[in-house]
Amino acid sequence: MDKFDVIVVGGGHAGVEAAYAVSRSGMSCALITFEKTKIGQMSCNPAIGGLGKSHIVREIDSMGGVMPLATDMSGIQYRTLNTRKGDAVQALRVQCDRKLYKEAVQKIIEETNIFVLEAEVTDLIVKDSFVKGVIANDKEVLAKKTILTTGTFLNGIMYTGSEVTKGGRVGDDSAIPLSKKLYDLKLPMGRLKTGTPARITMSSLNLSVMEEQPGEKPTPFMSLTNQANKHQEQLSCYIARTNKKTHKIISENTHLSAMYSGNITGIGPRYCPSIEDKVFKFSSKDSHQIFIEPEGIGVDLIYPNGISTSLPKQAQKDFIRSIQGMEDAEITEYGYAVEYDFIDPRTNKKTLETTFLKDFYLAGQINGTTGYEEAAAQGLVAGINAVLSIQKKDPFILNRDEAYIGVLVDDLTTHGITEPYRMFTSRAEHRLLLSQNNAEQRLLTKAYKLNLIKKERHQKYLEKEEAYKNFVKNTLEKTKTKTFVNKKNNTVNLDEKRSISSILSRPDVDENKLIKPQGEEKNFYKRASIEIKYKGYIDKQLREINKNKKQNNKKIPHTIDYKNISGLSNEVVEKLTRSKPETIGSAAQIEGVTPAAINLILINIKKLELQKINA
Repeated sequence: MDKFDVIVVGGGHAGVEAAYAVSRSGMSCALITFEKTKIGQMSCNPAIGGLGKSHIVREIDSMGGVMPLATDMSGIQYRTLNTRKGDAVQALRVQCDRKLYKEAVQKIIEETNIFVLEAEVTDLIVKDSFVKGVIANDKEVLAKKTILTTGTFLNGIMYTGSEVTKGGRVGDDSAIPLSKKLYDLKLPMGRLKTGTPARITMSSLNLSVMEEQPGEKPTPFMSLTNQANKHQEQLSCYIARTNKKTHKIISENTHLSAMYSGNITGIGPRYCPSIEDKVFKFSSKDSHQIFIEPEGIGVDLIYPNGISTSLPKQAQKDFIRSIQGMEDAEITEYGYAVEYDFIDPRTNKKTLETTFLKDFYLAGQINGTTGYEEAAAQGLVAGINAVLSIQKKDPFILNRDEAYIGVLVDDLTTHGITEPYRMFTSRAEHRLLLSQNNAEQRLLTKAYKLNLIKKERHQKYLEKEEAYKNFVKNTLEKTKTKTFVNKKNNTVNLDEKRSISSILSRPDVDENKLIKPQGEEKNFYKRASIEIKYKGYIDKQLREINKNKKQNNKKIPHTIDYKNISGLSNEVVEKLTRSKPETIGSAAQIEGVTPAAINLILINIKKLELQKINA
């Protein structure tokens, strides 16, 4: 009988980050997965980052996680999105070599004390509502904490037209016995759907008629601390487009799609729809973009991002070959939809420990999310909190104004999901504070205190911050001028000499023609110009946050009975009882819970506190 501090079930992006966090704390961890060679597999598109997602990856990076390191070890194209918008919503997206990414993750894991066990988990060992471990291949594996990260494998079923196959990914089985066990425990479960497009050989495409999309130069890095390493060979992506003929073929076959035939009941991701959905819902559009993304260096295979489908194979072949440049497309693997079980994330605490079973954590798609990045973030949170719980320390909970990870966890545990949850910058009301470029300033010291990063890295960060402050003080604040060039390339004369710092606060200044910093000071200057430009807005936001923080952080007693609070509507009582918010801030975010209702709850908490004092 094996015994560990923590068991992690599943070797996907959530499982890897959870196990790695446990390992960095010095505790023993078992990572249980179907196949060792599939650890870190990119099941869908081979890309990391993108809108709202790169922020999460940079936060994982600032806390010493796996994903950003593996991204830079396998990145074959880097592009910053939203460059015409403000710094807070710009996002780095990295196309990866699918094989190299998986190998990078496995290399990182191999260099730890994580014990990898190839097995299928078929049952939980539960005693008095405490999870004591799992049954894997008919063998008991015990642990103080168990983290479940099953991805799309929990009773996963794949659909291609009328063809139905059990599995969470092509070539892999689904976890049916474990799903049955969770249903037997009467957990609040449901079904969700995601999908993937066909895979096509690149050599069969006519790339000359497509729009080439080269990577960014100079090529950036996803990890802010791993920039000594060289990049992999950089490749171009391409853009193709569907047309009226494509849409006609899809429309004529939509009734055969698994999504539209009634075979699938799970809800799919709104922001990553199938091509059938796009053609049906946007019938006025004559074409849709397809991003032709290489699967890897020297690999004759592309991922056609934008044509996810569950149509029958012949219909897939017909509509793909109707696209310009894809007339002779050779399909190596057809697209499919996959339907899988999830558990209502509102039954999780903000530590991602469940409220229905103790010492049991959920992370990744089992919580109703979609995306590698969202899964990895949850794995990190669950792993950290499992360790802290064992150490009998305070939990690690990020607020919404501290990190996109905080927004993600708060959204899931407070609101739940009605469709697969994907992160967007618009979900973060404090996004001015949460740029992908300031993740270290927000989180690195927290990570150091949790023993997630080494002392050397923290020391380098502190030295860099000191150098930045000196640059602002000695260069930007002390250097003065009476003239500057504005964005219309006109010279502006001032009444008196002003510091570079004060001139940077003007909206009309062309900062590139103000001073010419060299070396590391280029990065300092870029950072300073952004911070100075947005200082007024950020200060206002910080004042609002500080004003609300005291009330929002007010703990709601576990013993509170909302039915006994006079003035609360039945709807509000039902929602609060179901969600079990831990703080006033969480309660206030629940749909339908009004400021008046929050005031009644606060009054009730005060009464309970006074009763306790007078008892």
